[in-house]
Amino acid sequence: MAGKIYPDARAALDGLLHDGMLIASGGFGLCGIPERLIDAIVESGVKGLTVASNNAGIDNQGLGKLLRTRQIAKMISSYVGENKEFERQYLAGELEVEFSPQGTLAERMRAGGAGIPGFYTKTGVGTLVAEGKEIKEFGGQEFVLEQGIFADLAIVKAWKADTTGNVVFRKTARNFNVPAATCGKVCVVEVEELVEPGALNPDAIHLPGVYVQRIVVGAPYDKQIEFRTTRKRETV
Repeated sequence: MAGKIYPDARAALDGLLHDGMLIASGGFGLCGIPERLIDAIVESGVKGLTVASNNAGIDNQGLGKLLRTRQIAKMISSYVGENKEFERQYLAGELEVEFSPQGTLAERMRAGGAGIPGFYTKTGVGTLVAEGKEIKEFGGQEFVLEQGIFADLAIVKAWKADTTGNVVFRKTARNFNVPAATCGKVCVVEVEELVEPGALNPDAIHLPGVYVQRIVVGAPYDKQIEFRTTRKRETV
């Protein structure tokens, strides 16, 4: 271990995990998910977790692995998606789910990272999302109060990082990773490639190193495809 760099995911999470903690996880479906860190959490056996993430991957992939092992007690998500085990546990009352509209969830993470405990939004007013929450009127319209997310731990996946923790995400894999990273008391990033300081364009940094406490190289990765869509080959 040198500075922020750790030899593997297990070492990068050492001393950070405990039962009942709140984890913010980046990614969207199977795109940009912290695979190695999720595997290490599964291996740790920590339980009673609350996980804030757009969704829970798919069956036995991504956060779906933690659902299979029953280590997650509550999901804060915007989408149940194609994860049948997620759906089954929720409908059976085995898993608590706090549904949050997608943009609201991203903003709740961003707000937590900015130290903002709450904000008002029009999204969800008049729906089940607003039940039990404060409603306030601005300019003759109703808005619902949403709370910022302050996570014990943030786990994210990046394309490149330098050894000081400056991070670059690749295309749509940027998704929830930036707001998730900023809202954690401790942020652990797994990357495909580690470079020396100065190798990254300063104007292209998506996540400054000040937010990152620990880094692990997770490569090589196998590209997982959530939906494989094909068409018949055209005959000439």
